[in-house]
Amino acid sequence: MKLAGIHHVSVFTANARANFDFYTKIMGLRLVKKSVNQDDPYTYHLYYGDEVGSKGTALTFFEVPNMAKNKPSRNAISGLSLRVPNDEALGYWDKHLNEHQIFHSKPMDQFGRKIIRLKDSDGLPINLISDETSTQLTEVSYWEGSPVPAEYAIRGLGPVRFSIFKKEKTDQLLTKVLGFERVGAYEDDDKLVTVFKTGAVGLGGEVHVESRPDLEQGNLGAGGIHHVAFRVPTDGDLIGWTEMIQDLGYKNSGYVDRFYFHSLYFRESNGILIELATDGPGFQTDFTKESGTYVDLPPHLENRRADILTHLQPLDTEK
Repeated sequence: MKLAGIHHVSVFTANARANFDFYTKIMGLRLVKKSVNQDDPYTYHLYYGDEVGSKGTALTFFEVPNMAKNKPSRNAISGLSLRVPNDEALGYWDKHLNEHQIFHSKPMDQFGRKIIRLKDSDGLPINLISDETSTQLTEVSYWEGSPVPAEYAIRGLGPVRFSIFKKEKTDQLLTKVLGFERVGAYEDDDKLVTVFKTGAVGLGGEVHVESRPDLEQGNLGAGGIHHVAFRVPTDGDLIGWTEMIQDLGYKNSGYVDRFYFHSLYFRESNGILIELATDGPGFQTDFTKESGTYVDLPPHLENRRADILTHLQPLDTEK
């Protein structure tokens, strides 16, 4: 069994309005689904991606109003990346971010790729990373409503970073259990970062792991990454993974139906929450041109729509 890359990354936000404005009006992503947290349906769950939420493009946010800011801590997913087509695109983004007064780094080298570092409206660390040297590119569908020209637009998710206390255990999970390949390492702020890769999706299948015993263990806040999900092609594959994870003794959720995909959740030994999620059925299951402008509910919550809507703060996503 092989994982096919990153499926989605889910993050906390304290302000859905500011989050929507940042990701659609500045980063040029489409709000593919305006839904609710299925485990806490009185709160928003926002799904961003390309025009149709193609595989490997989904960046999602759980709103917790007035949530305290996240602080750097060990045993956490400490950052994510968004891929852009090439090095030239980073030149565009440097100017674009300046125009919107978003503090960011100049283009810089990291493991043979060019990146720009920035933070979102909640302080989430993001790398814009160039696909210039990638030989494995995934198909994406450009959102015509994006303020970013197609030739510079974000193409999907790139590497995520784990900041770990006991790095060896996470290394073993990635290679011995999840089937990642160790492909190299680099130094970042005098800290060694190891690069692991899975799937034929280039940068969309990488995890970067650093040892951070200097950081305290903390609680997640706004701008903190709740979990990363990795792609499994089919339900049959997911069942196989579930049996293996259970046999290895990891505490896990068992099979979970999220309507747009089916999932298994478990925590690795340092406490990072990992999800394995199927490619299907996909966001196209109930997709319309107006998706993202109204509250989408999975079928099992539809009979609670009136009650749920009374608990949600109004969020106009048509503008």
